[in-house]
Amino acid sequence: MDWFLELEREDQEFIKQLVKSSGSLKELAKIYKVSYPTVRVRLDKIIQRISLIEQQKESSFETKIMEMVINDELSLHLAKKIIENYQEEKK
Repeated sequence: MDWFLELEREDQEFIKQLVKSSGSLKELAKIYKVSYPTVRVRLDKIIQRISLIEQQKESSFETKIMEMVINDELSLHLAKKIIENYQEEKK
């Protein structure tokens, strides 16, 4: 469970609250006083971060590009194109 330790403190707390609320996103929305879609987006971003942490075997370039997507610095569509071009050049 090393991935948990690598998450930011706020994300760890979010996961704790998710578990305490039996996985209910509606309950989390009440706890954080935000809308359900806001909670869903946050959870999706945490899931993406966890996936990145688990994919340490990937090149650091690709990981950095995907981190930019998670942090809304780059669109997913553009990131895919950049990674595809990078992989083609590596061949």
